[in-house]
Amino acid sequence: MPPFLRWTIAIGLVGLAVFWYVTRPDPLPQEALSGMSADAEAGEQVFLAAGCASCHEAPEGSAEDGPPVLAGGMRFPSDFGTFIAPNISSDPIQGIGNWSDIELVNAIQRGISPEGEHYYPAFPYDAYGKAETADILNLIAYLRTLPAADTPSQPHEVGFPFNIRRSLGGWKMLFVSPDWAVRGTLKPELARGRYLVEALAHCGACHTPRNILGGPDASRWLAGAPNPDGKGRAPNITPGALDWSEAEIVEYLTSGFTPEFDTAGGHMVAVIEKLSKLPQGDRESIAMYLKAVAPIP
Repeated sequence: MPPFLRWTIAIGLVGLAVFWYVTRPDPLPQEALSGMSADAEAGEQVFLAAGCASCHEAPEGSAEDGPPVLAGGMRFPSDFGTFIAPNISSDPIQGIGNWSDIELVNAIQRGISPEGEHYYPAFPYDAYGKAETADILNLIAYLRTLPAADTPSQPHEVGFPFNIRRSLGGWKMLFVSPDWAVRGTLKPELARGRYLVEALAHCGACHTPRNILGGPDASRWLAGAPNPDGKGRAPNITPGALDWSEAEIVEYLTSGFTPEFDTAGGHMVAVIEKLSKLPQGDRESIAMYLKAVAPIP
């Protein structure tokens, strides 16, 4: 074998080994939950703020006035393929009923499956990773109280090369950060708004534009973005475009009515339906935060 070819093969193998090492999943150990307990009642508030039912309810919805049935099946088209929300009900076979707390925490906050594979960032673990693990444990406790559904999860419709899960470790290195978009020490009400918008409610997932790799453009935080299905846009909600008062934002998040006497549409209907059930102070904190972010025309 010619020396050049041997060197090429050797460099290729070293490169592959480095890639395999740096893209490995990095789950939290069991000890991370040591001494922590969970409160399902508090978890319902986290569930509402995070909008879990907005994505994971079956497309036909749940029984009227009944608890949400998180059977999955909602489709989310994108430039990388179509992602299909999985069953996260308490069913022990088709859902998450047999998952341990640490497996669920790693799924929600680290984007890692119980089998040790990376999840696609259509699941906003980059935002949930900023949440307090105690809140995520409360959420898990509440999820365990919801009805079971035996509907099998459907596989994502994602082709090569995006179906190479290991490459998502590289995506995480590039785009998942513990840093807040609005940094610094904030007064409690504003800090609460930051926590809700940037972590639990993951508003940036829809309202922040993305680059060619699907990573959020941090320089245009909340500046609006095309809907992934190609139909319409999520609007710019920074002060550079949204001139509503804090009271008007609170009213919109409560009733869905805009100051122009219009109403919310699209996915925002489900978002408001959940946020309207949070304490009034939470919606006021969100409004305060949206008036404090950097204005982008």
